[in-house]
Amino acid sequence: MEPIGIGLVGAGFSATQHAGAYHSIVGVPVKLVGVVSRTPEKVEAFARRYGFGFGATRVEELLARPDVHVVDICAPNFAHEEIIIAAARAGKHVICEKPLTAYFGDPGDPAAMRAGARASVQRILDAVAEAGVRLMYAENWIYAPAIQKAIRLVDAAGGTLFDIRAEEAHSGSHSQYAPEWRTSGGGSLLRLGSHPLGAALYLKRREGERRAGKPIRVAAVTCEVANVTRMESFTREPRKWVASAWKDVEDWSTLILSFEDGARATIAASDIVLGGIRNRMELYLSNGRVDCNLNPNTTCIAYAPAPEVFGDEYIAEKLDTKAGWSFPSINEDWFQGYPQEAQDFVECVLTGREPLSGPQLAADVVEVTYAAYQSAREGRRVYLS
Repeated sequence: MEPIGIGLVGAGFSATQHAGAYHSIVGVPVKLVGVVSRTPEKVEAFARRYGFGFGATRVEELLARPDVHVVDICAPNFAHEEIIIAAARAGKHVICEKPLTAYFGDPGDPAAMRAGARASVQRILDAVAEAGVRLMYAENWIYAPAIQKAIRLVDAAGGTLFDIRAEEAHSGSHSQYAPEWRTSGGGSLLRLGSHPLGAALYLKRREGERRAGKPIRVAAVTCEVANVTRMESFTREPRKWVASAWKDVEDWSTLILSFEDGARATIAASDIVLGGIRNRMELYLSNGRVDCNLNPNTTCIAYAPAPEVFGDEYIAEKLDTKAGWSFPSINEDWFQGYPQEAQDFVECVLTGREPLSGPQLAADVVEVTYAAYQSAREGRRVYLS
């Protein structure tokens, strides 16, 4: 069996999660062919660390290789569309980190922003369809063990899923591109909210397919966004424990989804939460309840009287201090679904089947998110066609 050749675009935080996950794949031969980043020193160190055959500074070097079968995109949001279309035209299958794409112009007219994001999605879907390649959407929440168990419990219960409440929050972004709309395409709602939103859409889609053979989709959205780090009292504080250099994107958001069947979901996403990353989901059914705590969880609990006690040992993502009580992650990538995601994607390339997280979910997340931005800007409920 010929190995599935992987070409990775990006050498930042998300790329480390994807690169590490490929080493966990079983039953499918995988070859880490090459990785691309604009910084030569960075990409060469990344290639050595994760076992890629070479490091390069141009995507074209990956696309020209016949032994690259899949291009895995962990580049900044604004670059996704261009790379996806180029990879598709080169005959490569595509994995793309969230969000699939966005609107990267002036964040003024919300209707124009929504139309621009939708047009970008359509160009991507058209290119992939014309090339006959597979597009796989890297939404790791779908693959997280806690969410997968919740899905099986909901299926087994067979009850009506009344309400979903989900959140992703932490104290700020790793990325230099996050503070500005023209490079990020949105703030906390897009960058963090994509995860819980994608999981909520997936769960209701699955419920509808189980009940009536068609997805239950979002009918309307109501949303508020804010820049709470611009509060006067906070700006006067001499030390900033959360990220505050946002230019024109929000750092706080809450979105209410109204589904076609009358169910509701509340999605919270913010960059103002200390104490480490917070990923959670609560499912309220007519005949049960399921709570998922992706981060933090109580698998391991530790206490240190001072931050230096645990030395260089990793505790958890976005943790502000190692002093006091903490929740050390025993295998953070596994709990968040990255190895399971990679396994599903390479099996899809091998067998031709559809991934759990595919292009329709990617498109729906963008559509709902920009309807939410329109709701927040116009101060009204927005309906989806």
